[in-house]
Amino acid sequence: MGFLTEETVYCPYCGEMLEVLIDPQEAGQQYTEDCQVCCKPILFIVAVDALGDVSVSVRDENDAY
Repeated sequence: MGFLTEETVYCPYCGEMLEVLIDPQEAGQQYTEDCQVCCKPILFIVAVDALGDVSVSVRDENDAY
C-alpha cells in the first residue's frame, strides 16, 4: 500500500481551494467527487510522471475533453 499525497485543487465551479488526499495507485484513473463547499460534482484526473510525482487535475463535469 502506497502513501497518500496531499494536493491542493480549486473547484471549477465556485473557485474554492480544496485540500484532497490522492492515492498514487490511482494514477491513470478518473473519478467524481462533490465539492465540499458548493456540492457540485468535480471530475478528478490522477497522473504520475516518469519521476513518480503525483499530479491531479480537476474539471467541471460538463467540460469537453
